[in-house]
Amino acid sequence: MVRIDVVVTRGGDGGETSLGDGARLRKDAARIAAIGAVDEANAAIGVMRLATRATPHVDAMLARIQNDLFDVGADLSVPGKDGDRLRLTDVPVARLEAEVATMNATLGKLTSFVLPGGSVGAAQAHMARTIVRRAERDVVRLAVEDAVTPALLRYLNRLSDHLFVLARVLNGNGADDVMWTPGANLGPPDAP
Repeated sequence: MVRIDVVVTRGGDGGETSLGDGARLRKDAARIAAIGAVDEANAAIGVMRLATRATPHVDAMLARIQNDLFDVGADLSVPGKDGDRLRLTDVPVARLEAEVATMNATLGKLTSFVLPGGSVGAAQAHMARTIVRRAERDVVRLAVEDAVTPALLRYLNRLSDHLFVLARVLNGNGADDVMWTPGANLGPPDAP
């Protein structure tokens, strides 16, 4: 059970913070950067839900993802990859893969890269996707220094794919995707 009685503790005023096991780390440590990027991704998905709440099945997917991201943060908050602490498994990874496959089945084939944009929800999904990619890079960096649960990297990698495909779904199943035109602006400016 989680219980938070005090929010202002002043414990971090010196530039350190506590992990889930009570250890103290500098706030610029690799583990704290990874936890922070996961938290930022979760917040970006919360903002995206404002644009998608009228679509119950999308909102339900995003609610599960937000809970998963708290599990990711809980796993990261205790060093190691074993023990009796909460550790991410491949169950949510498999769920993301199944959701991607279902969503992708409704989409046309891509003939170019998709630029972030289109609808508000799609643009927010792309923003969340890029933050998840940063979180993934941060966890990779952390894994060089310390053991991490292997499912963490798989989850973050699948989540960025999920958010990309979801952005296309939110863009009218790809009909309103903004496509990259390679070299479109490299020539001389058009005369007025």
